[in-house]
Amino acid sequence: MPSTAPSRALILPAPDRELSPFTGLTREHWCAYADFLLRSAHRFGTGDHANIHLPGANSSYGPRSDSLEAFARTFLLASFRIAGDPNSTGWIAEWYAAGLDAGTDPANPDRWPTPGELDQAKVEAASLAVGLSLTRDVLWDKLPQRVQEQLIAWFETVIGEQYPPINWVWFQIVVETFLASVGERSSDADIDAGLAIHDSLYRGHGWFADGPERAYDHYVGWAFQVYPQLWALMAPGDPRVQQRKKADGERLADFLDDAACLVGGNGAPLIQGRSLIYRFAAAAPFWAGELAGHTRLSPGLARRAASGMLGYFARRGAITGDGLLSIGWHGEFPGMKQSYSGAGSPYWAAKGFLGLALPADHRVWTAVEEPLPVEAGDTQRLIAAPGWQVDGTVADGVVRVRNHGTDHANPGVAAADSPLYARLGYSTHTFPDLEPESLDNAVVLEDPEGRLTHRTGFEFLGQKDFGGVLAGASRAATNWITVDPDGGPDHGSGATGTATAGPEVTVVSLTRGAVEVRLVRLRGTAGSGARLRIGGWPVDAASPLTSDIRSLASWGSPLDDAGTWQREGPHPMGECLGVPWIGTSGPADDGDYAAVVLLAGEGALAALDAVRLSDGVRRLEFPDGTAVDLGTVWAEFTAH
Repeated sequence: MPSTAPSRALILPAPDRELSPFTGLTREHWCAYADFLLRSAHRFGTGDHANIHLPGANSSYGPRSDSLEAFARTFLLASFRIAGDPNSTGWIAEWYAAGLDAGTDPANPDRWPTPGELDQAKVEAASLAVGLSLTRDVLWDKLPQRVQEQLIAWFETVIGEQYPPINWVWFQIVVETFLASVGERSSDADIDAGLAIHDSLYRGHGWFADGPERAYDHYVGWAFQVYPQLWALMAPGDPRVQQRKKADGERLADFLDDAACLVGGNGAPLIQGRSLIYRFAAAAPFWAGELAGHTRLSPGLARRAASGMLGYFARRGAITGDGLLSIGWHGEFPGMKQSYSGAGSPYWAAKGFLGLALPADHRVWTAVEEPLPVEAGDTQRLIAAPGWQVDGTVADGVVRVRNHGTDHANPGVAAADSPLYARLGYSTHTFPDLEPESLDNAVVLEDPEGRLTHRTGFEFLGQKDFGGVLAGASRAATNWITVDPDGGPDHGSGATGTATAGPEVTVVSLTRGAVEVRLVRLRGTAGSGARLRIGGWPVDAASPLTSDIRSLASWGSPLDDAGTWQREGPHPMGECLGVPWIGTSGPADDGDYAAVVLLAGEGALAALDAVRLSDGVRRLEFPDGTAVDLGTVWAEFTAH
């Protein structure tokens, strides 16, 4: 088996526009990126290869955890590369074989902390177990017995351990499944308990909540959908795998139908939820569908989605000049660091390379790329579990989500809004303002001290398609939150603190294409002295996108104040974030208000003026003539 490593430089083949007319990327491009990332990370490895000390910030778990994380996550990438091309990846296998030995050698002072000693090691153990399973004949079977025994002893510390009831249960399942596959001790009780928690988090049509809260994000795809398929490959003869195979496969196929509609024409995944520094890990479920054969998407569409994501980030500086993945979205942005994020954390992007485990002659690599849904035409979709209404427009490739069901909390909770979960809107082309109090896609009340209300804990009132006009609604008992600075680590939920009750706010979003008509009903404003603010989409000053907001003439109480809120300074997609807003110049009264909100490509402002009310202000007409009866809409959502 050849063991010569390729050049440390990134050398890409010429784009192939016949096989890949949308991205130009082929399997050879993916291999080149994978090898480049591996070689670059290896430069920071210790002499025995056990630890990779990448430059940058440490996580809350400390440098020993972070260096293991970098090894394990790059090993996952390496395992996909080896599994799909074992004959030309000997150099990768040799490098990691040495590290597997040194990292689990109990006599090595720089050995890895075990999963029994460190919680984060429970996560990284899963990557090691999956990688060893995928490359069993190349790596595991050729390791000396001493090294195998070291690894088994290291893995066995997960047995009987407690795991939080979120996507983490899969880390225990796959490790113990690997142990069983090599004839070693494992616990059926652990595996069965983990599978039961997994099923308890299922919310329908392929969607899982990452825990007991309304936590919907990319973990649905890169964890809850990917691990069941990898687990099935690890233990195809396990009766539990056989029993679950059909249901798990159908859940993946259902999810992929929605996921394909959440990829922008620019290749970006939806910019929403925690751990966005994993970037193109969002491609993983598309590969999983092909790996397991559980997908209704064509292989050309699956590869278009995955390659689009890789190309999007590669073109925008996600890979540094040193060949490393930074903490950020495009380039490095430290403000995206969460408490569990270290310099090795972004390498969970390795999941996005899962397709490399498939050989070069697999249909996903040989089929001609096909357009994404948003490239084939305007798209509309209601996704029930997270409470999202999706509008994609072919003219600009933007996919927009209006959100009335997700806040990483439960109904009735009083907490600050999580910027990545609780906004009214997210898209593939805009990055949320990362401050909890913001006018970004907001309906808020501003008190005399300038504090803004939060909607977290709202009630989801439902969603419906009114003949081509999508509608979603929520009602919030809003709060002003004084945040407790010692409120705990940032794992996605909004910050906690002291809550002061604000008015009740009901919001209905009526959407078609690039346009949203946002209907607002206020109750309980008396004595608050608070002004109403309705905010549009956050767009960088250099963006070609148009973000604007107008009052809907002839509807409800007047909105007589307007402006553009700006946050000067770098953000994940630029240097100066701006949000247009309208509102009341004085304290808002109980009543109804309405705004027309736009996010679109250049030259689209005319759409705002084309939204009309007629028939005694009951009939709302969108720019293309599609109309909806507002009385019917209000009756649907305010009867609750």
